[in-house]
Amino acid sequence: MPVGPGDAKKGAGLFKTRCAQCHTLKEGEGNKVGPALHGLFGRKSGQVEGYSYTDANKQKGVVWDDKTLFDYLENPKKYIPGTKMAFGGLKKEKDRNDLITFLKESTA
Repeated sequence: MPVGPGDAKKGAGLFKTRCAQCHTLKEGEGNKVGPALHGLFGRKSGQVEGYSYTDANKQKGVVWDDKTLFDYLENPKKYIPGTKMAFGGLKKEKDRNDLITFLKESTA
Protein backbone atom coordinates (compact mmCIF):
# COMPACT_ATOMS: atom_id res chain seq x y z
CA MET A 1 0.00 0.00 0.00
CA PRO A 2 1.53 3.31 -1.00
CA VAL A 3 0.81 6.62 0.67
CA GLY A 4 -2.91 6.85 1.21
CA PRO A 5 -5.60 8.42 3.35
CA GLY A 6 -5.18 7.80 7.03
CA ASP A 7 -7.17 8.12 10.24
CA ALA A 8 -6.18 11.40 11.92
CA LYS A 9 -7.54 10.25 15.29
CA LYS A 10 -5.34 7.16 15.24
CA GLY A 11 -2.47 9.35 14.03
CA ALA A 12 -2.98 11.64 17.04
CA GLY A 13 -2.58 8.63 19.33
CA LEU A 14 0.60 7.59 17.53
CA PHE A 15 1.96 11.13 17.78
CA LYS A 16 1.21 11.25 21.50
CA THR A 17 2.92 7.94 22.25
CA ARG A 18 5.77 7.95 19.71
CA CYS A 19 6.59 11.59 18.81
CA ALA A 20 5.37 14.15 21.35
CA GLN A 21 8.23 13.61 23.78
CA CYS A 22 10.58 15.10 21.17
CA HIS A 23 8.45 17.27 18.83
CA THR A 24 5.91 20.12 19.07
CA LEU A 25 3.18 20.83 16.49
CA LYS A 26 1.87 24.37 16.86
CA GLU A 27 3.41 27.67 15.86
CA GLY A 28 5.48 29.22 18.63
CA GLU A 29 5.84 26.03 20.71
CA GLY A 30 9.52 25.80 19.83
CA ASN A 31 12.01 22.97 19.56
CA LYS A 32 12.42 20.15 22.05
CA VAL A 33 14.88 17.27 21.67
CA GLY A 34 13.70 17.28 18.04
CA PRO A 35 12.76 20.24 15.83
CA ALA A 36 9.33 21.88 15.90
CA LEU A 37 7.05 20.39 13.25
CA HIS A 38 4.90 23.47 12.60
CA GLY A 39 5.09 24.22 8.86
CA LEU A 40 6.56 20.77 8.12
CA PHE A 41 4.88 20.12 4.76
CA GLY A 42 6.74 21.78 1.91
CA ARG A 43 9.78 22.55 4.09
CA LYS A 44 13.25 21.25 3.30
CA SER A 45 14.99 18.96 5.76
CA GLY A 46 17.32 20.63 8.26
CA GLN A 47 15.70 24.09 8.12
CA VAL A 48 14.03 24.83 11.48
CA GLU A 49 15.49 27.97 13.00
CA GLY A 50 17.35 27.48 16.26
CA TYR A 51 17.59 23.69 15.94
CA SER A 52 20.98 22.01 15.80
CA TYR A 53 20.76 19.50 12.95
CA THR A 54 23.33 16.94 11.88
CA ASP A 55 25.08 17.66 8.59
CA ALA A 56 23.28 14.60 7.20
CA ASN A 57 19.89 16.26 7.76
CA LYS A 58 21.01 19.62 6.38
CA GLN A 59 22.59 18.08 3.29
CA LYS A 60 19.75 15.64 2.49
CA GLY A 61 17.80 18.51 0.91
CA VAL A 62 14.53 16.57 0.85
CA VAL A 63 11.25 18.49 0.79
CA TRP A 64 8.78 17.02 3.27
CA ASP A 65 5.51 15.84 1.75
CA ASP A 66 3.31 12.73 2.00
CA LYS A 67 5.71 10.53 0.02
CA THR A 68 8.99 11.64 1.61
CA LEU A 69 7.53 11.39 5.14
CA PHE A 70 6.04 7.98 4.33
CA ASP A 71 9.48 6.71 3.33
CA TYR A 72 11.34 8.53 6.14
CA LEU A 73 9.04 7.35 8.93
CA GLU A 74 9.54 3.70 8.00
CA ASN A 75 13.23 3.86 8.94
CA PRO A 76 14.67 7.35 9.60
CA LYS A 77 18.29 6.18 9.95
CA LYS A 78 18.13 4.39 6.60
CA TYR A 79 16.47 7.36 4.84
CA ILE A 80 18.93 9.91 6.30
CA PRO A 81 22.08 8.03 7.36
CA GLY A 82 23.70 10.09 10.12
CA THR A 83 20.48 11.57 11.51
CA LYS A 84 20.39 11.86 15.29
CA MET A 85 16.68 11.03 15.43
CA ALA A 86 16.57 8.08 17.85
CA PHE A 87 13.37 6.57 16.49
CA GLY A 88 13.17 3.08 15.03
CA GLY A 89 10.39 3.98 12.62
CA LEU A 90 6.83 2.84 11.99
CA LYS A 91 6.94 -0.41 10.04
CA LYS A 92 3.18 -0.61 9.34
CA GLU A 93 2.10 1.40 6.30
CA LYS A 94 -1.28 2.10 7.92
CA ASP A 95 0.42 3.64 10.97
CA ARG A 96 2.51 5.89 8.73
CA ASN A 97 -0.57 7.00 6.76
CA ASP A 98 -2.48 7.71 9.99
CA LEU A 99 0.41 9.74 11.42
CA ILE A 100 0.93 11.72 8.19
CA THR A 101 -2.81 12.52 7.98
CA PHE A 102 -2.69 13.80 11.58
CA LEU A 103 0.49 15.81 10.94
CA LYS A 104 -1.02 17.47 7.86
CA GLU A 105 -3.93 18.71 9.95
CA SER A 106 -1.85 19.65 12.98
CA THR A 107 1.25 21.39 11.62
CA ALA A 108 -0.30 23.83 9.13
